[in-house]
Amino acid sequence: MPDTDPMRRLLDAVLDVGGGSLGEMASRAHLSAFHFQRMVRSYAGESPSALRRRVRLEQAAWNLQRGSSATDAAFAAGYDSLEGFSRAFRRAFGCAPSELPARSERGHWLPAPNGIHFHSPTVLYVDAGQVHEHSAGDVLALLVDHDLEDIDALLDAARDLPAGELRAVRLPGSRPRGGDGADESILQVARHLVLSKEPWLAAIAGESAPDLTGPDDVPALLERHHQVSPRWLATVRDVDRRGAWQDSIIDALCDPPESFLLSQILAHELTYSTHRRQLLRWMLTDAGLSLEARHLDPDPILWHRRKIGERP
Repeated sequence: MPDTDPMRRLLDAVLDVGGGSLGEMASRAHLSAFHFQRMVRSYAGESPSALRRRVRLEQAAWNLQRGSSATDAAFAAGYDSLEGFSRAFRRAFGCAPSELPARSERGHWLPAPNGIHFHSPTVLYVDAGQVHEHSAGDVLALLVDHDLEDIDALLDAARDLPAGELRAVRLPGSRPRGGDGADESILQVARHLVLSKEPWLAAIAGESAPDLTGPDDVPALLERHHQVSPRWLATVRDVDRRGAWQDSIIDALCDPPESFLLSQILAHELTYSTHRRQLLRWMLTDAGLSLEARHLDPDPILWHRRKIGERP
């Protein structure tokens, strides 16, 4: 990529090994902090700090899977302490740094709105099929990403509530999808939001039925969500790249086995997830949480504008 490429200059400024503050990144790009942030958000669909943090964590995961110690991986990724690195790594990958090398199938990429990933010490991978996916008006990408990020934000909000509020019955008789059981409490709705994608992933991959007996608290649900989200996102993107939405699977996990189009599966999951996210919003508000203060408006327009740095 030539030196005059503006995209390359922006990425170099974000990912330089030096300081990672917004001012330092903007200075390397010879821009004001305001214009630098606007340009990176417009191109990449995420803030400079979020892009830098994600790619640096991918770098750490790549190093860990090749035998690096957690301490070396942390400092190479720009973290000042192993404790801070371990917290950030667990939030991103759903496991401790020491547990990742055993999960060879996990890979080292995290969900991204732009196809920009750490590939090797000398290569930054940019998937042309994903760059600008939000700004290009890709409705499918917007809906799927919004669903995953909204669930994450709602669970994070629920983490502040005591156990009694989480388990209190707020909507007696609520059963949006009968086979799942009741959705009467915050914890029940949160569990179904997190776990409902796993049977579909297993059916598409031809795997055995997943264990859905746990988890039973919000931090564990957040960790499970962080494990499932990358698989769901990768599956959706793979089907979309192949233009395979009219392909079908015979779900052997059903009794009797049943046939589903891949497009039906995604539409089904997004429909029930949207409904449950609204249920969870009502329940969290009923429990006394202020969602406006957390920018948890359900509107994907406002969510998308915040992602690309616009003002609603």
